[in-house]
Amino acid sequence: MGKDTQIRVGLENGNEGRSIAWALDYPGCFAYGADGSEALIHLLRALLKYQEWIESHTPHSWVEIGDFDIRVVETFDGYTINQDYELAAEGYHVDAFFRDDWRPLTQVDIERGLTLLRWSRANLLEAVEDLSAEQLDRTYPTERWSIRGILSHVANAENWYLDRFNLPTPAESTDVFERLVVVRTHLETMLPSLAGKEWVVGVDGELWSPRKLLRRCLWHERDHTGHIHRLALS
Repeated sequence: MGKDTQIRVGLENGNEGRSIAWALDYPGCFAYGADGSEALIHLLRALLKYQEWIESHTPHSWVEIGDFDIRVVETFDGYTINQDYELAAEGYHVDAFFRDDWRPLTQVDIERGLTLLRWSRANLLEAVEDLSAEQLDRTYPTERWSIRGILSHVANAENWYLDRFNLPTPAESTDVFERLVVVRTHLETMLPSLAGKEWVVGVDGELWSPRKLLRRCLWHERDHTGHIHRLALS
């Protein structure tokens, strides 16, 4: 991002009772807030940390923070539907699909996305490499999963994302670390085949595209890496 760059933001409200500000041109860069205004304030710091993250891995960063203008170009209010696809208090929560998600992924998008996925996976594994089996399996009163359970959830989610497109998914493994490798290898194999595809599908009342797939994969892993760090320190 050069000087006077416009940062296009998709604002998602109602995601687990919070808002998410997505930097649409920078997959893996996002921020939470109690509402949209707070999420946008937090995105300022997230952009700086995102630049630092990339520059910590390569001298050839494609992100350069100068003077920039954060502009909300789309807003999506999440909602819940029942099995008849009617609005309901309980059921399936439909997450954001932005108009920007219709744009096909370019070859450059995919090359950068694969690079970011590799860095993100390395960060995830670094977060757990020194943890004992007891720490991995420790349960927390306010948490749905143990840390090992979170790792399994990350792998399962990537399989689920691919399933949205009816793409083949690899066989399950009982070992969570092996499953992380198998599922991620499969994802990295499939992504290049999505370059240039104008492919939007509706599944369970929710729209998906290759761009949304990449956006969600990076968000999900980076979010849970931070989650693991917080639990490991508690």
